[in-house]
Amino acid sequence: MTFERIDELKRRLDALRPLPPAIAARLREHCLVEWTHHSTALEGNTLSLVETRVVLLDGLTVGGKTLREHLEIVDHRDAVEYLEACVREALPLTEAFVREVHRLVLKGTWPEEAGRYRRSGVVIAGSRHAPPPPALVSALVRDLVEEHNRSQAHPVEKAAVLHWRLAYVHPFADGNGRTARLLMNFSLMRDGYPPAVIRKEWRKEYLEALEEASVNGNLGPFVGLVAEAAAESLELWLRTAGGA
Repeated sequence: MTFERIDELKRRLDALRPLPPAIAARLREHCLVEWTHHSTALEGNTLSLVETRVVLLDGLTVGGKTLREHLEIVDHRDAVEYLEACVREALPLTEAFVREVHRLVLKGTWPEEAGRYRRSGVVIAGSRHAPPPPALVSALVRDLVEEHNRSQAHPVEKAAVLHWRLAYVHPFADGNGRTARLLMNFSLMRDGYPPAVIRKEWRKEYLEALEEASVNGNLGPFVGLVAEAAAESLELWLRTAGGA
């Protein structure tokens, strides 16, 4: 997937804006469910796409699923809604914003750690990457925020690098993946792109691309994966808006 193709899709979508309210609402609802389902499923949540929709849109619980899984879904929705409000208000990326997104992600399942940087070392199962020691976490998060805000890279590359850097620092005891994907989409949304969904079916490729970036410094595969997700979202929005 080339950035030229993404730019073409973005230009076509921009030509249709502003979208009719009914179409915009339908796309927003679809993205909320897909984004929440796939991001939580990547971390082991077992609710299906339909079950996620029932929890989010109907406010119902699903038999046979744990309270924790339900709370993960609701917390992710709250984090998405916070991002949407910040995008509408054109708020910048800050260290406080990163911590607030994480607080929302973990507020129902691990409230004592929600929004708090980890205070111990961490080992990532199945990875050769050793995240930096906790004493460096705060400074590294400030650095990634500042570098993101200075970046002149293509918006999709900029968003992908933000995701990777947060995953590399691994600043929290839990919820790093969900937080990284939320920040990635905050960056995309601020630049006028629809949210990009990293699908649970891509989990192996996704983790391998993160590993390649963290261990070998090769971000190419990861940026390519995010670009593919961004293109899929643009194509969906175009089809729904009648611009395909």
